[in-house]
Amino acid sequence: MKLRTILASLAITLAGCVQAQPQNTVLLEMAQAFGQGNKARLAQLLPQAQGHALEPWAAYWELRARLDTATPEEVRQFLARFAGTYQEDRLRNDWLLMLGQQRRWDLFGQEYPKYRMNDDREVRCYALLAKFVQEGPASGGAIADEVRRNWFGLRDADEGCTAAAAALIATSTGPRRMTPADAWRKARQSIEANRPKAAAAALEIAHPDALPMLAELNASPTKFLTSRVVAASRVRREMVGLALIKLATTDSENAALQLENKWGPQVHPEERDWIWAVVGRQAAQRLNPEANAYFSKVERDKHLSDELLAWKVRAALRAPRGIDWGNILEAVNGMSDAAQAEPAWVYWKARALLGIGQSEGQRAEAQKLLESIASPRGFYEQLALDDLGLKVTVPPRPSPLTEEEMKAARQDPGLNRALLAISIGLRAEGSREWNYTTNLHRGGLLPDRELLAAAQFACEREVWDRCINTSERTRTEFDFEQRFPTPFRESVLRRSREIGLDPAYVYGLIRQESRFVMDARSSVGASGLMQVMPATARWTANRIGLSGFRVDQLTDRETNIAIGTGYLKLVLDDFGGSMPLAAAAYNAGPSRPRAWRNGATVEGAAWAETIPFTETRDYVKKVVSNATLYAAMFTGQPQSLKARLGVIGPRDSSQPVPNSELP
Repeated sequence: MKLRTILASLAITLAGCVQAQPQNTVLLEMAQAFGQGNKARLAQLLPQAQGHALEPWAAYWELRARLDTATPEEVRQFLARFAGTYQEDRLRNDWLLMLGQQRRWDLFGQEYPKYRMNDDREVRCYALLAKFVQEGPASGGAIADEVRRNWFGLRDADEGCTAAAAALIATSTGPRRMTPADAWRKARQSIEANRPKAAAAALEIAHPDALPMLAELNASPTKFLTSRVVAASRVRREMVGLALIKLATTDSENAALQLENKWGPQVHPEERDWIWAVVGRQAAQRLNPEANAYFSKVERDKHLSDELLAWKVRAALRAPRGIDWGNILEAVNGMSDAAQAEPAWVYWKARALLGIGQSEGQRAEAQKLLESIASPRGFYEQLALDDLGLKVTVPPRPSPLTEEEMKAARQDPGLNRALLAISIGLRAEGSREWNYTTNLHRGGLLPDRELLAAAQFACEREVWDRCINTSERTRTEFDFEQRFPTPFRESVLRRSREIGLDPAYVYGLIRQESRFVMDARSSVGASGLMQVMPATARWTANRIGLSGFRVDQLTDRETNIAIGTGYLKLVLDDFGGSMPLAAAAYNAGPSRPRAWRNGATVEGAAWAETIPFTETRDYVKKVVSNATLYAAMFTGQPQSLKARLGVIGPRDSSQPVPNSELP
């Protein structure tokens, strides 16, 4: 990291405030004290941070730690002193949450219009609740859709959206108002997601007297269902539905039997459709061949959430008699407008129309859908190119950035503070300030040219994750060199050639694993450029003959590349050269993709979309599509994503036995 260059830039930008720079250790100590909730230590250190370029962070930590006892005047003084900074709006966000919890609508109303980030659902729910309180029940219909969307979008229990939903359900009027049915739906979502607190909060709104039954069915859904004979009332039907959902999360076959033979006729059609979909989802996540049949029992897809409909598509992709294009088309058509616009579902809808192929109109619609997303930008965009008979090529670079455009980026205070924070070890704080500056400071994304200039500023400082992530947000401009940089090129290419690995595949994997951050460390302990786990590193070092290896060497670039590529080569060979299978093994361990490949042979795109783990599914798609673009750059030749995905099915008996020692 070019710290001196960053400090020099800050000196110009922040009017010389770096000249008497306090020690960076003060900021690091304050960050640690904030994480520990040590108010006394923060107050003690704050004077020592005065004049530091990152003083806004120091002042934020000290005030945020005692925000519950701070006076409105103290908060306003902070907001005025650091006006226009990320820290100002971050504290405003925190204060608005507290004011909402305390129902101090006068202060909330004064501050909310100044809130720039507008990315906190709970703050937005408090704003809607304040509007409802001030304008009365008649306003409930106008804000119901937004409250409902935010409430359903939060997986965990929260105070703001739950309070807004409770108020609207209790007293709002009008045809679009919220009703107890919304609370029951929230309870179903929460039980399925194993969020008992959120389920209890929803049930307290829908029918508080049923809370003891909720505790009973959470403890043992089988016992709860066995002890009931009929579901005569609305409440009893809903509680039986919740018990069946809970049962389905651990035993989908038993839940299906109970629904088919006993409870199906007794529950409401919407509840029944939801339960069948949950059973189908759980079966699909276990790659149970009955999953598609369970989803086929759903009578109205409009009763389901977008998430359940996505799993209906995945179940249809692995249907035992071949892809069920009819179910895919039904599922995508049942999604919300926003979900239908996502490239994944645009692509599979187009494929379903082609798969059914009953009319010229359907084929023309499919062609139009594919053309609407076809580009090198991502997994499904590249697949659309393949289906249109085109290939992935390196797009032309945008026109060069001007000196004025780069000067504006280099002199931006928020970007400079972010880079300085990252350079001294405050990566999380620096990344948040960078993202705020590029995404939210002006109430939305910067224009494309400003995003490209900010990305280039990060590239120049070798802060590759900010470079890539910022450039990826451009809408029409596509700078390939920013989005797909090749740091450490000599080392990666040399090592890849030595062991017979495709360097494009290696770069595609590193880009997804660490964004080329050498000291990256995951929550589970993986380290370095290629995010290698300690145990895996020791095993691989022994296999490739790297003597004297120590785990602390994983942050060394050459060592990490040697071990990461060595392990990737062993995994790729174990899976017969299949890039998607090897990527899945690198992310989730080799035993899982060995199981996931069983069943009918399917095209690689369908296999990738049906990976049960969300993280691994996203990872595999990005690694292989990254590799396709890097290959286009390295070779100068058009590339096919489908060729890299291949087809995937059970291991051929002629292939070597899997390496049981592979970690």
